[in-house]
Amino acid sequence: MNAGKTKYMVMFRDQNAGRSHNIKTDNSSFEMVEEFKYLGTTLTYKNSVQEEIKSKLKSGNACCHSVQNILSSSLLSKNFKIKVYRTIILPVVLYGCETCSLTLREERRLWMSENRVLRRIFGPKRYEVTGEWRKLHNEELNKLYSPNTVRVTKSRIMIWEGHGACMGKRSVYRVLVGKPEGKRMLERPRRSW
Repeated sequence: MNAGKTKYMVMFRDQNAGRSHNIKTDNSSFEMVEEFKYLGTTLTYKNSVQEEIKSKLKSGNACCHSVQNILSSSLLSKNFKIKVYRTIILPVVLYGCETCSLTLREERRLWMSENRVLRRIFGPKRYEVTGEWRKLHNEELNKLYSPNTVRVTKSRIMIWEGHGACMGKRSVYRVLVGKPEGKRMLERPRRSW
């Protein structure tokens, strides 16, 4: 038995079912947890994407903070700053996004996080008449930088679904086109794609 694996997680629909059960074998104990990180992805017992998006945005903010001097420098060109954003910050935020099902709330979070970084890159805008400085509006940011993270995430999800559809009779294809059996619980279902 591998000594490094000491935790397990069970997925429940009912939040109160099966709490705090530890499994003990001859000389090992396994602790039940509500979430853990596996291959860079945070898995929760509720199978919720909210915690995963939060952790991706937190990692992206840490990357942004580490290169904030580059992004806010007036000596560097906007094109260079965009390249830094695309090569350092964006891959951290989009890692594993193919398996996420985005809700409107999560789309809004991704969009707001990206706009925060873009405002740092492009800086404030000055009114020609009054000479006052102001932040760029969202529409102005969309014109300056078009491939937003929500659009990229959705396109990656579609590409991943296309790969699954091409797999024929394999298990991924069966999950993609299959129909679940049994009855649905009476509670309102979570929204997903």
